[in-house]
Amino acid sequence: MLLQRLTLCSRIPLDSQRRVCWLLTRPLSQVRQGRAHGSSFAHRGELRQAKRIVVKLGSAVVTRGDECGLALGRLASIVEQVAMLQNQGREMMIVTSGAVAFGKQRLRHEILLSQSVRQALHSGQNQLKDMSVPVLEARACAAAGQSGLMALYEAMFTQYSTCTAQVLVTNLDFHDDQKRQNLNSTLQELLRMNIVPIINTNDAVVPPPEPNSDLQGVISIKDNDSLAARLAVEMKADLLIALSDVEGLYNSPPGTDDAKLIDIFYPGDQQSITYGTKSRVGIGGMEAKVKAALWALQGGTSVVIANGTHPKVTGHVITDIVEGKKVGTFFSEIKPAGPTVEQQTEVARSTGRTLASLHPDQRSEIICHLADLLTERKEEILTANKMDMDLAVNAGQLPPAMLKRLSLSPAKLNSLAIGLRQIAVAAQDSVGRVLRRTRVAHNLELEQITVPIGVLLVIFEARPDCLPQVSALAIASGNALLLKGGKEAANTNRVLHQLTQEALSMHGVREAVQLVSTREEVEDLCRLDKMIDLIIPRGSSQLVRNIQLAAKGIPVLGHSEGICHVYVDADASVDKVIKIVRDSKCDYPAACNAMETLLIHRDILRTPLFDQIIDMLRTERVKIHAGPRFASYLTFSPSEASSLRTEYGDLECCMEVVDSMEEAVDHIHKYGSSHTDVIITENEDKAEQFLQQLDSACVFWNASSRFADGYRFGLGAEVGISTARIHARGPVGLEGLLTTKWVLRGDGHTAADFSEQGTMKYLHENLAVGQPLAGQRDSN
Repeated sequence: MLLQRLTLCSRIPLDSQRRVCWLLTRPLSQVRQGRAHGSSFAHRGELRQAKRIVVKLGSAVVTRGDECGLALGRLASIVEQVAMLQNQGREMMIVTSGAVAFGKQRLRHEILLSQSVRQALHSGQNQLKDMSVPVLEARACAAAGQSGLMALYEAMFTQYSTCTAQVLVTNLDFHDDQKRQNLNSTLQELLRMNIVPIINTNDAVVPPPEPNSDLQGVISIKDNDSLAARLAVEMKADLLIALSDVEGLYNSPPGTDDAKLIDIFYPGDQQSITYGTKSRVGIGGMEAKVKAALWALQGGTSVVIANGTHPKVTGHVITDIVEGKKVGTFFSEIKPAGPTVEQQTEVARSTGRTLASLHPDQRSEIICHLADLLTERKEEILTANKMDMDLAVNAGQLPPAMLKRLSLSPAKLNSLAIGLRQIAVAAQDSVGRVLRRTRVAHNLELEQITVPIGVLLVIFEARPDCLPQVSALAIASGNALLLKGGKEAANTNRVLHQLTQEALSMHGVREAVQLVSTREEVEDLCRLDKMIDLIIPRGSSQLVRNIQLAAKGIPVLGHSEGICHVYVDADASVDKVIKIVRDSKCDYPAACNAMETLLIHRDILRTPLFDQIIDMLRTERVKIHAGPRFASYLTFSPSEASSLRTEYGDLECCMEVVDSMEEAVDHIHKYGSSHTDVIITENEDKAEQFLQQLDSACVFWNASSRFADGYRFGLGAEVGISTARIHARGPVGLEGLLTTKWVLRGDGHTAADFSEQGTMKYLHENLAVGQPLAGQRDSN
């Protein structure tokens, strides 16, 4: 076998031969060692450390819907994932079903063929009568299908330069000590040689399972679930992945109205679930899977039960599980002290509805109280912030710009408090505001009113000042809020969240704002499409892009980049140019509204104004990257910009030359991010053209790009700046967190009343928004 595997290396390109041959012949000591076996992983994130993995493929995964033959496409994608993990240095084993289904397909074909031949000989006619296929005995099907199934696995794995070996077992092989030792030794040797064992019960000879035949402390091999669990424990596997045709374990039978997928299952939770019917094929069921999983967990092997048949996830379900993503049901022995994120979301939504029903004065009182707490308890906040700052500085991993964002000061807290009081005033006229009022017909009146969006998920990096701002906006708009902050600000976030809940408690809505402090990955949070209504990322462009890609059916409000331009026109004022360019770039270079590209009109080159701009940027230590046209005008130019679409986020900027205002607009449309763009000019006509033609969320004339901010706009604060085309654009304050609903008040009206034979006519009269409806109807 080893010679066969080495021969395989000769078929691989030369540049890959050394790597592949080393993988095939490496000793066990050279393989990355996993954790010591004995205790299972406590959290999903730790599954990345899994070294030895057993993948159990249920009958529903391997077979087609008609139960005759294999699901080849599904099987191929599973093989690809297993081979990839094997080539990463992990030790993979497969416990597979499918021999009976494969054999049934072969035997049916043979029987039909022989029947057709006999019938043709007997009748002497070409037209055959209906032929019935007899019921096939499962053992015979297994005997006929095992060799073909193994040949198929071998052919598939060969495509990835991975060798396989078939191992057939029965319950007796585990009861006999010598046989069990031999099996263990065989599998260890196969894994040492980087071979993937393909294991199955020997269904050709295995007797029917006996009920209640488990030995004390030992699980009997009744099906492939129990086989996989027993094998995983015997081989000291780190992880058992059991793939079936359901998403995982539900608290009640899947398909029922109240059925919810259980993310993490703990020993002792069996009483809280109700089992449904068994799979369409196979002899196990969810109850058997749970029993096998708990037995394996007790033996030190982590377990995940997931869906291996869903066409959208089958191609990456195994690798997703190993990467720690929230897929299927994860079995854990350690129950966290706090609630799960799903539980937090449900509590927030329920309490959020109460928050939305409060009187506007009550919501304002909560926000004002939070503003007071920010100043009254500032020492507590700053102490926690100092702990975060010290940890960040000692770790040495945060760039200066992020350290600045992480830092809080008394002045910053005072500014936050002022902003929160502005939001408290705005909260008086937010939820329930009438936007439109129409008299549809006599005594049939329609209103469009503002309402909260629902549950917001705000994900922010090392910027703790974001927490009270966003919380205040959520309270003012009556929205429930989930907060996921960066670990760099963990201590500060914890204190600020405690103060927020303290303020909420004054009107009994403490749980409306939740801080997610579990090990939940951002990507997993983005999949809660049935629980979260809007995601708002606050952080780097990379964070925003990642969330936009990860969000599954949940709208994302934000911008992926802040490539802001300042265009200096030929008619610009010298003093305004120097003042605005300095502020736009140097006031806070890491902000998303900082200038990243400076566009200069060609006529300004080699003028005193140009020299003053360059001298000012040098004095401020701004590194200049020359655009291609700008570089062509200079004998000795600065370093050329690698891209005209770069967000530097530091004391760096790109400088480029344009011939006109129209060309500046075209440049911004091509290379900008539709965030904030500025024109500096004394020519009012040009300025108005720029403001009208430029398609950005914020467009300014003779003002710094740094004004693109909710606080500076008078919104009190912002949840972010949106470059989207719908719902909200620019700095998003209170208004951007509201949606609308239609309220229709009638008096027994029906659509039939307005038909040709009806007695009523549509009026569609626009009414004054301020005109009250209650008690104002005509009583006639």
